[in-house]
Amino acid sequence: METWYLVCYDVADQARLNRILKFMKEIGIHLQYSVFICRLTWRELGALKEAIGELIDEEEDDVRIYPLPENCLVFLLGRAPQSPVDLFELMRGKVIA
Repeated sequence: METWYLVCYDVADQARLNRILKFMKEIGIHLQYSVFICRLTWRELGALKEAIGELIDEEEDDVRIYPLPENCLVFLLGRAPQSPVDLFELMRGKVIA
């Protein structure tokens, strides 16, 4: 069974940041500067955590992975690009812009 995950990171070193960005672009959809959304199986989530763990410095970097409910409510405010709307409709969530 697949689940949607929000992956957010704060990476201190530019080289590590670039490696994680490149890696995440292959895995998920880029929503904001250091925020991605991915649809993963439990096994794929484990592989993602292992791969990211090898790319970061655990003393300096912060990565968070949040599971999202199938039917979520999404608020788009300010300069929020409208392109993620289709994604959230795909997630069967309700978008309020």
